[in-house]
Amino acid sequence: MDHRASILSSSFSIRSGALCDVSLPLPSPKKVNLCVKAMGVVKFKGTQMREKQLTELIEKKVLEAKQVCEGDGTSDECKVAWDEVEEVSQAKADLRRKMEKEDPLESYCQENPETEECRIYED
Repeated sequence: MDHRASILSSSFSIRSGALCDVSLPLPSPKKVNLCVKAMGVVKFKGTQMREKQLTELIEKKVLEAKQVCEGDGTSDECKVAWDEVEEVSQAKADLRRKMEKEDPLESYCQENPETEECRIYED
């Protein structure tokens, strides 16, 4: 018998607020199912992609800044290169803060008020 741990609900990140089933390995053939709630925000695919793009851009900008600053670390070009790194890093930090404070449905409804999910019915 296979007694390896398995985690379901892989469409959410570890920080998601979603519930998932967890099977833990036990010495006996019995399985124990637990319900685990991870604290944080749900990260949708678009948000994950945006965060990944920003991470890759930060890495690229750091490499560029190091190359520009090899000869003269006090040049204007070097300062501009590190300013670009800081700007992209700030954009990533802003995205994280926004996702922690904001309900994803609210931002979706601001952009798509006509959709069924965003309709408001009065009694």
